[in-house]
Amino acid sequence: MAGLYFEEFSVGQKIMTVGRTVSEGDIFNFAGLTGDFNEIHTNESFAGKTQFGQRIAHGLLGLSLATGLIMRTGFLEGTVLAFREITGWKFVKPFFIGDTISAELEITETKALPRIGGGSITAAIAVKNQHNEICQRGSLILLVLSKSQ
Repeated sequence: MAGLYFEEFSVGQKIMTVGRTVSEGDIFNFAGLTGDFNEIHTNESFAGKTQFGQRIAHGLLGLSLATGLIMRTGFLEGTVLAFREITGWKFVKPFFIGDTISAELEITETKALPRIGGGSITAAIAVKNQHNEICQRGSLILLVLSKSQ
């Protein structure tokens, strides 16, 4: 397993993801998967008349892509038990087609949970665009295996 065990996390630890560019296909695939075909996402003419001046990605698509980027780091590979909770999530700025997003994580809390054979880690997440602007932020609580398991 390449992932980190509960005991290997510490408050203040930071983890950065690689970037990923949001495509028009991502937006339409997400709309098809969720059934959310809101015109702000799918109609260029309509979206062009909004305060954004163009189509924007679904907020939950941004969160989903960030979660995938977090998993790509490998630090949870084989050791994560569950994504337990997302707290205080804010959609600060939209993502546009062609934006490249990445996520920064900082461990803010660890709590041993011997009954599950691991512990809980809380990470503050900042999802940024290619201009280093925070577009989404919040916290993710994860359950992670202990080394002894």
